[in-house]
Amino acid sequence: MEKYFCVHGHFYQPPRENPWTDEIDIQETAAPYHDWNARINVECYAPLAQLGVYEWISFNFGPTLLSWMEKKAPKTYENILTADKKSQEYFEGHGSAMAQCYNHMIMPLADEKDKHTQVIWGIRDFEWRFKRAPKGMWLPETAVDIATLEVLAYHGIAFVVLAPRQAAKIRKVSETAWHDVGRFATIQTKRAYRCPLPSGRSIAAFFYDGHMAHQIGFGNFLNSADYFIRGIEGEIERSFDEPRLIHSAVDGETYGHHHKGGDKVLRKTLDWVLESKDVKLTNYAQFLHRHPPQFEVEIIEKTSWSCEAALNRWCLDDHNSYDLATKKVHKWRQALRESLNWLRGQLDAVYEREIRRYVADDPWKIRNEYIHLLLDPSEEKVDALIDPQKSLTDKIKVLNLLQMQKYGMYMFTSCGWFFEDVSRIETIQLLRYAARAIEFAKEVGTNLEAEFVRRLDLAQSKDPALISGRGVYQKFIKPLSHAPY
Repeated sequence: MEKYFCVHGHFYQPPRENPWTDEIDIQETAAPYHDWNARINVECYAPLAQLGVYEWISFNFGPTLLSWMEKKAPKTYENILTADKKSQEYFEGHGSAMAQCYNHMIMPLADEKDKHTQVIWGIRDFEWRFKRAPKGMWLPETAVDIATLEVLAYHGIAFVVLAPRQAAKIRKVSETAWHDVGRFATIQTKRAYRCPLPSGRSIAAFFYDGHMAHQIGFGNFLNSADYFIRGIEGEIERSFDEPRLIHSAVDGETYGHHHKGGDKVLRKTLDWVLESKDVKLTNYAQFLHRHPPQFEVEIIEKTSWSCEAALNRWCLDDHNSYDLATKKVHKWRQALRESLNWLRGQLDAVYEREIRRYVADDPWKIRNEYIHLLLDPSEEKVDALIDPQKSLTDKIKVLNLLQMQKYGMYMFTSCGWFFEDVSRIETIQLLRYAARAIEFAKEVGTNLEAEFVRRLDLAQSKDPALISGRGVYQKFIKPLSHAPY
């Protein structure tokens, strides 16, 4: 039976731009570089391009990272786009790049409108850059539920990549009885699966090899290519009576940024596979085309690769909020989520009310199409989105409302909840986006700031000088904001 190898790199950095200047401020912790994007480009993205890695792996880049890279690291950016074209030559027309939901929002926690916009913006951004339609889409943190898969399938996405523990049941397509795999992660990862959906649509799912991913990210596979190769050989030798896909997925920054020298180890490992007579390199799209799913799968909803407990890391205070130093659970994640959910509801109401004064189309259709203007802010694109007969003043009002909506989604970027406190730089960035959205709302007569800050008071900080999210907002956000409350 044919044996294939594929390694996926999820390359992503959160949007870091100051929403008042649209430039990234100096980040001292990234010294000697200006900011973390610049530093990681030098340590990871550019070396992988120079080594010719991207054309031989499966990969996705976050759209907001590619937007930064296009302006600030154009050589790396062009190498990435070229690599996808080369991969189509190597893999029978199947490119190795996957799309990503736009700004890394945790999709099962998003409302229906945001689900669609995140997927549409991710697809349109991909098409703009890679000049083809994406076949796969990376779910931020691999966080999944049926509603999200329905949206992906509705918009033509063919497959996703998930963690093995996210599978609940499997069966052959010819069978009616399901077999549990569940939390023990006993799903066979070497094949593609078909996930049937309530709408009658379906989407394919690949479940990466969890052991291999752990060894790459936290074990010894990047200490030496010999270790990595030995791990692949072990999987080649295992008995399996189908065409097999040996594959793993980790953060792309693992190669060179988190693990110094990991980029070179990966290149040597790929060279070994290219020379091997026992296994062939592939990507997910090619494997899916060659070997359509013969098994179906049911997923465990509201799970991810970094949080198996109902996505609590992004919405509840549990062991993820436990501070070893103080031996306390600092309750801030749920309060932050609820504060931003409240703000989103208010912003959406303002948007729907105000934009109807200027456009006749469905407000959410207009928001979905706004991605074309983000990619190409030309007068032609403005006129395609907004009636050219409208006055300049009216056009500016519409654009401000759309900017308000953009920042209303940016404030849900996943990393704001990921670490240990509401005062982290990632959470501060979310609050910056919230403040900017609030300013746009105030321009049309709705002041949301006082109530939002009051709600932030429930988000505890372990920093006694800040006390809560209110203190974080007053210290780090208000000096930038133009809207007193």
